[in-house]
Amino acid sequence: MQRITPATAADLFDIAATRRIEQAAAAALPAHTLMQRAGLAVARLAMAIAPHARTIWVACGPGNNGGDGFEAAAQLRHRGFFPVVTFLGEEGRLPPDAKASLQRARDAGVTFAATPPSAHELAIDALLGIGSTRPPEGTMAQWLARMHSSGQPVLCVDVPSGLNADTGTLPQGAGHPRESALTCITFLTLKPGLFTAQGRDAAGTVWFDDLGCGAFKDRPTARIAEAPDSQPRSHASHKGSYGDVAVIGGASDMAGAALLAGSAALHGGAGRVFVGLLDPNAAPVDTAQPELMLRDARTLDLSGMTAVCGCGGGEAVRELLPNILSTAAALVLDADALNAIAADGVLQTQLSSRGRDGAPTVITPHPLEAARLLNCTVGDVQGDRLTAARDLAARFNVVAVLKGSGTVIAGGADTLPVINLSGNARLATAGTGDVLAGMIGAALAMRKPAFDAAREAVWLHGRIADTWPADAAPLTAGALARRAPD
Repeated sequence: MQRITPATAADLFDIAATRRIEQAAAAALPAHTLMQRAGLAVARLAMAIAPHARTIWVACGPGNNGGDGFEAAAQLRHRGFFPVVTFLGEEGRLPPDAKASLQRARDAGVTFAATPPSAHELAIDALLGIGSTRPPEGTMAQWLARMHSSGQPVLCVDVPSGLNADTGTLPQGAGHPRESALTCITFLTLKPGLFTAQGRDAAGTVWFDDLGCGAFKDRPTARIAEAPDSQPRSHASHKGSYGDVAVIGGASDMAGAALLAGSAALHGGAGRVFVGLLDPNAAPVDTAQPELMLRDARTLDLSGMTAVCGCGGGEAVRELLPNILSTAAALVLDADALNAIAADGVLQTQLSSRGRDGAPTVITPHPLEAARLLNCTVGDVQGDRLTAARDLAARFNVVAVLKGSGTVIAGGADTLPVINLSGNARLATAGTGDVLAGMIGAALAMRKPAFDAAREAVWLHGRIADTWPADAAPLTAGALARRAPD
């Protein structure tokens, strides 16, 4: 059993692949073995979460997920705990393995009840698994609401009930208040939906157990973004060894966004950072950061630079985009640059051509910007974030960083997309996206491949939030930029 953390390197498998792996594993083992192993894993984790629990409520559904719950209840009873099982289903329609586990729970002396116990110290959600295509309704929805509002820990079996294991979406109205500590134990494969969209909030802490079945031959759908390697700098290196970044943005009243991106690029390790401001009345120097070389954006020669374009660019950035797209050696497009491209078919064609010519390019949309680029709705994007990121990468021949809970980084067709697990709600403040763009720009300037530059910067950006002291002042974008690691 393994706890999944932002530093975990692991493949992610969709429902179809998981089914194939499950069938192959079951065929290689005696009947009922997988469910017994799953139930034992649930019981062990339950005992670790609530070692002194008097009553453990196990809510079991009508399929094999419920069977895992029956098996866990039997194992808990054998170990001196007092599980109370509530079962929503018909015994005669249970799958064979689940029916066998139901009988094992009865034989172990597990208490079965028609309604949840009046009090419990741990609830186990074994209602719906990856095969469910319907939202929890009626009594099931009531039980889930009761679990999550109890203030007692909840342990979800394989996936939280109602969560789409591929996309991380919950049916409308299926979300629950975060009044209970959440844990999820998932089996055989790690599912992408646990780590993006609503999955992070729904699953809480994720544990993985391969049930003794080892490695799998199926092609993964995606991968968890792994921590970057730390590489020491050569003693003989100089500022030219780490490249030049030019931040293009900062239209009237929005210079702060460009300066944040510049600060992040500087602290992220770029050799030199120019900030090309679009405001003709901008100050000639930032006295708080004199290392940043402020210029008029229209005077910069980008042919040997990594450009970070769009941070606070407003409408003014649009007229510069044709030149930026054609001349920048490497390019990060964010915010207003993306909005301008989404509204202009000629710029879209130019962006796509740039990628086909092999010029390193990264785009960093949030869901609304992604929806504009794909000509769809935010709901479409959030409804399948992996597909949306892949579509962006394919349509524009870029590396796409789809920001949000479980940021997705997608590249070419031969590159597995990754889902990033670092970061938290401390990043939900103005300017943090500008900082990320600057960090990616610094990595590109150091001649890292575009996909690696994006993946590493996203991971490090999130890690700063994860390691921010709990008793410190709130994390601001400026503080985030200053901690950007090189």
